[in-house]
Amino acid sequence: MEISTQGSSFKNLFSGRKGQNLGIVRSMNYEIPGIFRLESGKTLSHVRIEYEMYGKMNTDKSNVILVCHALTGDAHAAGFHADDKKPGWWNIVIGPNKAFDTERYCIVCSNIIGGCKGSTGPSSINPETGKPYGISFPVITIADMVNAQKKLVEYLGIKQLFAVAGGSMGGMQVLQWTVSYPEMIKKAIAIATTASSTPQQIAFGAIGRKAITDDPKWNKGNYYGKEIPAQGLSLARMIGHITYLSDASMQKKFGRDPQTETGLTTSKTGSEPSSEIFPDSSSYFQVESYLNHQGSTFTKRFDANSYLYITKAVDFFDLSKNGSLIEGLSGITAKYLVISITSDWLYPPYQSQEIVSALTANGIDAKYEEIRSQYGHDAFLLEEGQLNYIIRSFLSQVLVSDIMYQNFYSVSRNETIENASTLMVKKKVNHLPVVSEDGKLEGIVTSWDITKAVACKITELDEIITRDVKYVFSGDKIETASSIMEDYSISALPVIDSENRVIGMVTSESISALIGRFG
Repeated sequence: MEISTQGSSFKNLFSGRKGQNLGIVRSMNYEIPGIFRLESGKTLSHVRIEYEMYGKMNTDKSNVILVCHALTGDAHAAGFHADDKKPGWWNIVIGPNKAFDTERYCIVCSNIIGGCKGSTGPSSINPETGKPYGISFPVITIADMVNAQKKLVEYLGIKQLFAVAGGSMGGMQVLQWTVSYPEMIKKAIAIATTASSTPQQIAFGAIGRKAITDDPKWNKGNYYGKEIPAQGLSLARMIGHITYLSDASMQKKFGRDPQTETGLTTSKTGSEPSSEIFPDSSSYFQVESYLNHQGSTFTKRFDANSYLYITKAVDFFDLSKNGSLIEGLSGITAKYLVISITSDWLYPPYQSQEIVSALTANGIDAKYEEIRSQYGHDAFLLEEGQLNYIIRSFLSQVLVSDIMYQNFYSVSRNETIENASTLMVKKKVNHLPVVSEDGKLEGIVTSWDITKAVACKITELDEIITRDVKYVFSGDKIETASSIMEDYSISALPVIDSENRVIGMVTSESISALIGRFG
C-alpha cells in the first residue's frame, strides 16, 4: 500500500476553498444494552442516545471528532433535516472545508441523557411504569452525560477520538472526557466554559429552576399529557438568555428603542412613555419583546423537567480535586485548545485562563485563544470567521503523536516466519517492527517480505528482516512522515523515542485519512 502523492499538498489544504453546507442529514439512535449506572449509584435501563454523523470514518476510525452540545442544544449540529428552515446549531463550523471539515473528519454529535431531543430524559417513558419519568428521573451529572457518550463511541467501534469539542456546557463535557477517559482523546477544544461552576452561575440556574417549579402547571413534574408550565419555562429561558448576551450587543441590537407597533403612546421626545402606560407593560421596549419571543418559542421545543435536571448538572460540575484544579486535571494527556470570548460575562475569560494555567502546570500542551466579539457568550455560535480560523489552525497542526498507533504489534528477530505471518493475518497488519528484549528497534518485516520468504522456502525471520529502517519521532510533523513514506515508497514507519525504543506505528492510511483527499 503506497501513500498518495497528494500528501505533499498538506500545507495548502484550505487554500481557495470556501466552506459548504452538508445538505440533508438524518438522526439515528442507539440503545445502551443492559443497565446504565449513574454517578449517584442509581441506574437506568433501555437508555436511548440520539445522534447524528457527518462525513465518513476512515478504515481504522481514527478521524472521528465528537462534538458536545450546550445546555439547550441537541444532536442536530449541522446540515438540514428535511423540514428544516434553519441548519443545525453549529453549522457555521461543520461541513466541507470548514473547521470541522467533513471531507477529512467524521463528526459525531449526540443528545445528552437527561435531554428531550431523542435521548432518554425526564419526558421519556419509564419502562417499569409505562409512564413518563417526570421528577422520578434520577439526578444526572456532566460525567453521566460523558459516560453515555462513551457507550455510543464504543458501539460505533471507535477506540480513540481524534478530538472532542464543545462550547459552554459542551466545553464542560470536553473537560470531563479528558479527565474520565484521557487515553481516548488526542485533542480537546473547550470554548467559553469553566472547570467549576461559580456561585453566580449557580444563582442564575437557581432562579430559572424556581421560575419553573413555582408555575402551578408544573404540578411537581407531572404535567405530561396536560398543559405544560409554559409561563415558568419561558421566564427561565428569558433569564438564561440575558446571560448569553452582552451589554454591548444588546445596546447595538435594541438600544432603548420602543416597539414600533405597540399601540402605546410616547412623550413628545419619543424617549419616554407617557403617564398613560401601565408600569408592568412587558412589550414597550424592543428588548422586552425580544425576550418574550425567546421565552415563548423555547417552550415549544424544550421540556421543563429536562431544564431542571440539566441546569442542576451544570451547577454540580467541579473538576477540582482537594480544592485544586491542578490536581483535578493532572491525569489529562490530550493537547488542548481553550477559547474564551472577550465579552462573555457568563463564563468570563479568567475561567478559561484558569483552565489553561492548570493544564500547563501539569505539563499539558495547552493553547489559549480569545474571540474578540460583542456578542457575549453566544459568540461561540455566531463568530464564524474567528472560530473557523482558530479551530482549523489547531486541528491542522498534526504531529506524528496525534495519529500513531500506540497499541502496535511487534516480534523479536528469533521469531519464526510462520508465527510472524500468523500474527499479521490475525491482527490484520502489514508491518511488524522487530524489537530487542528492551524494546529497541532492530528492524522491520512486511507482509511482502514474508511472501517472498515463503516462495524461497526461508523459515527464519532473521534472514528477511530489513535492518536499515526508516523511522520518525512522536514530535515530528505529519509532513515529515509523509515525505519519508513517499521518498522511500513505504507505507508504515515505526515511531521511536530518544533511546531508540519503539513507542508506536504510523501508516500511510492514518495520514491519508487527514490529507489524502486534497490535491
